Amino acid sequence: MDHRGRQQQQDLQIAEQVRTDQLQQLFRQSMSALFGSYLAAVMLVWLGWDRFDHNVAACWLAVLAVSMLVRGSVFLRYFRSPLAERTPARWERPYWLTLVSSATIWGVGALAVIPADDLLAQALVMLFAVGMSVSAVSCYSAYRHMTVVSIGLVLAPCTVWLLFQPSTLQVGIALAVVVFASFVFQATHKLSEALEKAYRLTHEIERAHTLSTYAAQTDELTGLKNRRAFFEHAQQTFKYCQRNQMPVCALMLDMDHFKFINDTFGHPVGDEVLRQIGRVISTSLRAADIHGRLGGEEFAVLLPNTSLEMAEAIAAQLLRSIARLELEPVRHVTASLGLAQADTDAQDLHKLINNADQALYRAKAQGRNQVVVAEVV
Repeated sequence: MDHRGRQQQQDLQIAEQVRTDQLQQLFRQSMSALFGSYLAAVMLVWLGWDRFDHNVAACWLAVLAVSMLVRGSVFLRYFRSPLAERTPARWERPYWLTLVSSATIWGVGALAVIPADDLLAQALVMLFAVGMSVSAVSCYSAYRHMTVVSIGLVLAPCTVWLLFQPSTLQVGIALAVVVFASFVFQATHKLSEALEKAYRLTHEIERAHTLSTYAAQTDELTGLKNRRAFFEHAQQTFKYCQRNQMPVCALMLDMDHFKFINDTFGHPVGDEVLRQIGRVISTSLRAADIHGRLGGEEFAVLLPNTSLEMAEAIAAQLLRSIARLELEPVRHVTASLGLAQADTDAQDLHKLINNADQALYRAKAQGRNQVVVAEVV
């Protein structure tokens, strides 16, 4: 995959992460809306009980209660689901459906209870409707369209009704609500846009940090750990093995006649040889093994919880894998390996590595392309 393709893939991943963050914020922030919308309806009915039709008001509260329970079940399933399953694809649609139904019930119910000949009661209903729209901004700020839809469904029925009433005051209230709603819509757009940018920036910073950390710890040519990263990780693993009385071995690997390869075929060919060796090491070893390029053509491997016999088998397999490499125009590539085991009392990783290195020199002196085992530390 080229650079442009990787960049597009990373942008898509960040976009999906942003949507997931928005969804999480939506569920967290709108918990208050779950009960707040019903509580507002109860307070409105209580304050206007003497002015409303009791049967209509009671029916409104009953339907709203059912809607609240349905929304509550969605919230409960979401928070009980594993984190990996809390994705926009799975949860946005159920949330949308329950939000639209709840807002519609609230708006239509407010219109149903509003008395046609009581201006004070009408103003009271509109006051609560506007209050509901303000709360929607704080609850659904991560999703602009949800905010706009919920405000519209709550305000539209009563506002449209007031616009067609004969009283100038009634029309004035409706127009004031329309003006208020337009300002809220603009603020909602800016708020949701700012939140999306903040989420995106956070993930871009995290990605940049991950890439910089990887670059600081990785040998660019082979993809293995560099010298510093190898010793940092190896030291932690070594201490863990010592604390838990586990056998641990170190393996040093050096390419045979690498200078000849560079001088004869050129450094690009030598670099490709090192890349292939790095690939053999990374694919042949276990996930728990620590491996890295210490410099030039020299590689190191720490084998935790590994007996000397098992380490010898791993080293022999590495030799065979390297010998099977077909690299034109070099054709035949070999390596020498030094192997050392630490006893349970040894506390010095560098001493173990040095023993493996000394065994490596012996392998070179004895004819190369072989494994030589050092004495136990």
